[in-house]
Amino acid sequence: MEDLFHGYWWLLFPLGWFVIQAFTSMMNYFRHKDVLKTIKSYADQGREPPEALLQQLERNESTERWNNGEGCGTRNGSGNVFSTVLFGVMALGFGYAAATNMMGAGEAFLVVAFVMGALFAAFLVSTLVGRRRDPS
Repeated sequence: MEDLFHGYWWLLFPLGWFVIQAFTSMMNYFRHKDVLKTIKSYADQGREPPEALLQQLERNESTERWNNGEGCGTRNGSGNVFSTVLFGVMALGFGYAAATNMMGAGEAFLVVAFVMGALFAAFLVSTLVGRRRDPS
């Protein structure tokens, strides 16, 4: 069993992503279910639900946050800064692992370091451009 994790440690990253996406989908389901329950209560009373409540059904909150440059589930824009720091640190860590040929997998770590470095650069540009564009 130890050899399995030693050889396939990198599978933790996509598995973690799948778990996070499943949790996000479950939370979106519960949010939509609550909105529908509220709309149903308005309909039972014979009243028209507010427009903002109806718009929540069409809105995908997690996608909107990423499109607005707020990623990582934050609402104040600090998600891009968090992602920039995260990917920068990960690029440095994997770069160090590649330079020292840690666990005999220097080439694999080099590829991962380049990918993390590219993500770091993308988030850095997005953070800097987003800050200039946002007047507040």
